[in-house]
Amino acid sequence: MWEKALKSGKSTVIDVRSRSEYAGGHVAGSINIPVEELDDRMDEIKKFPQPIILCCASGGRSGLATVILKKNGIENAFNGGPWMQVNYLKNN
Repeated sequence: MWEKALKSGKSTVIDVRSRSEYAGGHVAGSINIPVEELDDRMDEIKKFPQPIILCCASGGRSGLATVILKKNGIENAFNGGPWMQVNYLKNN
């Protein structure tokens, strides 16, 4: 379901890696919010277009981030897994 929204541009991609990891490469148009900052930025995140697709290096941190968002009432949050996979799906 989120894959279709990703391709159409009707979603938000949040990359939860560190700023330095994000600077080394990321999905075009994604937003960098390191996983440890999610709780502090929840009001901002709740205003983003949904679905929200979370990505990181391997899928571990984005899985944790998905749980955090859902616990904060954002049901339309999905673990996209590795950012390179999300980038591939967005562009193909």
